[in-house]
This record gives sequence, C-alpha cells and structure tokens, in this order.
Amino acid sequence: MSNPPAAVQSQGQKYKAVIFDIGGVVMRSPFIAIAEYEKTHGLPVDYINTSIVGYGSQGAWQKFERGEIDLLSFYPAFGRELSDTVHGNKCYRSYCKKKGITCPPLPEKLNIDGRELFGAMMRESGIYDPHIREAILRIRDAGKHRVIALTNNFAKIEVPPEELEYLGWDAGVVPTHLTDLFDDFCDSSTLGMRKPEPEFYLTACKRNNIAPSEAIFLDDIGLNLKAAQMLGMDTIHVRIGRTPEAVKELESRIGIKLTNIGAKL
Repeated sequence: MSNPPAAVQSQGQKYKAVIFDIGGVVMRSPFIAIAEYEKTHGLPVDYINTSIVGYGSQGAWQKFERGEIDLLSFYPAFGRELSDTVHGNKCYRSYCKKKGITCPPLPEKLNIDGRELFGAMMRESGIYDPHIREAILRIRDAGKHRVIALTNNFAKIEVPPEELEYLGWDAGVVPTHLTDLFDDFCDSSTLGMRKPEPEFYLTACKRNNIAPSEAIFLDDIGLNLKAAQMLGMDTIHVRIGRTPEAVKELESRIGIKLTNIGAKL
C-alpha cells in the first residue's frame, strides 16, 4: 500500500479525532423506515420528519433521546404528536415554502401508532454500514486519531424484556459490539443533551481533551453538521446510499487508506 502524498499527510495531522454519528452513518438510517411508512400510509415525502423537527427541543422524540421519558410513555406521546395534523401540516407547508416546491395535498386526519413506527425505525437501523465500519477499524488500527461516537441514542433507557426483540435490541439497547468500535461513546440519553445542542459537542471534546477544530465530524443530518461547523469542527455529510463517497472524502482529509474502492485488481 502506498503512502498518502505529503500534502494530505500534513492536512490529516491537524485532526486529533474523528467523530461519528451512529444511525444513518455507522448503522443504516432510520429514515429509510420512515420513508417506507410514509409511502405505505400515503403521506408526502419527509412529512413525518418535518413534524418531529417542528417540536423543537420539547417533543417526545427529543425528550426520549435525552432520557427524560421512558419507553412506554414515549410510544403514545410520539404517536399522538405525529397524529396532530394541525401541527404536521403547518410544519410541512413551511418546509415546502423553504424548499421552493409545491405543497401536495396534506392529510386531514392521522392515527400514527408510535410503537409501530419506532419499532420499524429501530429494526432498520440495527444493521452496520460495511463501508463506515471498515473505515473505523482502519482508523483505530492506524492509531493516529481518537475515534468517538456522538449519538442521539437511548443507552440510559430501561426497556421491558418483551420489547427488546420487537425493537431488534436482542443484544441490548446499545450493544457492546457497537461501543467497542470507539475510544469514547457519547450517548445523548446518558449525558442528558442531544445534537444539535452545542454543549453536547463540546462535552465530547472535553471528555477527549481536544478542541472542536481538531475534530472532523460525520453525520447524515444537515442541522447537526451546521451546529458542529459553528463550533469550528470540519464536517462530512453522509447521505443515504452514498457512504462510500463519505469514506473517500474522510480518507482524503485524514491521509489514511480507508477503503479498497478503486484499487487495481
């Protein structure tokens, strides 16, 4: 294997850490399940996500990610909020206006089952992205960077045994085969804060003795990336179905061979 060019090596030396989101980066995206749910129920694309985001920091989803409510309380609250078409339609009209697209017909009534939707999301996001996982293993093997997870997740949540299998959490809410990939695993429910709250990013940096400018952060959500950029982090947007591109970009930034894509046979 050839060494990276000197210019790339110099650029890579500025980073002391690579920070990864989990769902949608290291693991498959729960948005895939949301998109399928919308399609099955005749909802416009991104309707559910715009509704979730529209609750700001005080929605059921946001509180659950901070560990403020338990699972069995979350299910009905999540379903109730997403079934509120006054809220959902208002959020979606704003979304269409911002995107400059024509707003399609919107639902007059919804009855979204919070448990059903959340279960589908968690089962979908229980599968590793092979390209990102391989990249993490190579970065760890090189030993030049801290490898950190920064995730809106549910490690603190107590889950009734009968729900573990339904959610695809047979190995635990956050299994050791996942946490063992990282030097540090920063979980929103454990720390009581979540992306895009700036303190969550800063806490991850403090725990690992780095400045934000010494980290490069990979996430699939633009809002989370913008928050990181405001703190001085470099970022890479990981798009659904395009993780090989993100890995190649990371490879060019840190000067470590992370993939065999493009290699001569």
